[in-house]
Amino acid sequence: MTQVTLEEVAKLQTELTNYPNALAALQEIEECEGDLEDAAMVLAIRAGQQPDIANAEWLSSLAKKCRAFICRQELRSALANESFAPVVEQLTAAKICPTLLVMPVLLYVVKQGVDEFCQPLDPVA
Repeated sequence: MTQVTLEEVAKLQTELTNYPNALAALQEIEECEGDLEDAAMVLAIRAGQQPDIANAEWLSSLAKKCRAFICRQELRSALANESFAPVVEQLTAAKICPTLLVMPVLLYVVKQGVDEFCQPLDPVA
């Protein structure tokens, strides 16, 4: 289970006031007591998705579908610095995943570690 603290949710709500779908996702995360996978499943169903695998695996799978986009250098740097607004804006505009699921995906990436998540796309040294 990936846990997001209520303090993290509150901080993000302040940063993302101009992104109603991100705020809705954060509200759901809060209602799920910070359980990111549970919130992602609720949001997925609300967005018309039909997840058919375990919560953690489903969120991981969705994040991997967005990996090439999220791991672009400018977005990767923003996430590494926990600056979510520019990444939310670009990922939402790209329509790679449902807008309600952008925040759970990004929080999953940050909680896993941005560098670790993006490592499969890094050039071999």
